[in-house]
Amino acid sequence: MDKTKVGVIGLGGIAQLVHLPILSKLGTVKLVSIAEINKNRLKTVGEKYPGAKQYLDYREMISNEELDAIVITTPTDTHEIIALDCLESRKSILIEKPVARNLKEAKEIALAAKRVKKVAMVGMNSRFRPDTMLLRSIINSGELGDLFYINCSWLRQKSSIQKWFVNKILSGGGVIIDLGIVILDLALWMMGENSVESVSVQKFDHTKNDIEDSAIGLIRFQNGEVINFEVSWELYSNTDSFNLTAHGTKGTSCLNPLRVFKKTESIHIDYTPNKTANVQNLFRKSYENELRHFIGAVREGTPVISSVDEALTRMKLLEALYKSAENKKEIKL
Repeated sequence: MDKTKVGVIGLGGIAQLVHLPILSKLGTVKLVSIAEINKNRLKTVGEKYPGAKQYLDYREMISNEELDAIVITTPTDTHEIIALDCLESRKSILIEKPVARNLKEAKEIALAAKRVKKVAMVGMNSRFRPDTMLLRSIINSGELGDLFYINCSWLRQKSSIQKWFVNKILSGGGVIIDLGIVILDLALWMMGENSVESVSVQKFDHTKNDIEDSAIGLIRFQNGEVINFEVSWELYSNTDSFNLTAHGTKGTSCLNPLRVFKKTESIHIDYTPNKTANVQNLFRKSYENELRHFIGAVREGTPVISSVDEALTRMKLLEALYKSAENKKEIKL
């Protein structure tokens, strides 16, 4: 088969760090073009990828180039309009998380993708970490029994230092939409997409940016399962602390590093697989797996993990989380 022709819109840190280096080395991909409104950044990044044509206006890129797929790594407030333009031009898309600022925008993208019958995927790269994929296989195999409780947290610095990132109108929110959507997506994926009954969230703003910098919450499911979560840019942690522990009726497993413990009578026995991925390589490997999966779906028409349709359930949950935080009470879904 011919190589899949790909363009990238937005040349910020994440595109420079992972998307462009990985795409440029995939044997099934031809990096055709890049677009960026910052002229100096476009020139600097473009010098590293001389085979890719440079555009200051992504619309010109879409019109001029024969592209099969486009990766969108721009600020969140631009996701909807860029995604719609790409889809209307019949290009498959991968949008970096979050899919949009709110549920309304996400719905428009999902409807457009369905109308033109193109791949529309959201970049939830944590699902593609080798350890999280292995943990999901263990859960699906029934080794841990029925999951009833997941405790998860992510404490780290803000994902971006750009001004738009702490502007609620542009970003859609603070740490909940930045880190919370990722850790909760992973927890829900592990739990098996059971129906959420209610959410209760307390958020904090100590940096006076009109957005939350920390949040603690509880998600209850109709069958009694519970997810407890904690996310923050400000709480002290001496490392980038990304943790998830899944408790089942037959055992427990946790991430970072991956550990598996099976319950035998009154004790837990360590069943951790001998070969687990190097923690240092998980970040890059997750993006490599994600991009390979996206390109494979574009080439072969196979279903995607983390589709825009699935992202709608996350945005509905996000809406309820913010409503609970604002009203300071439990919200029923």
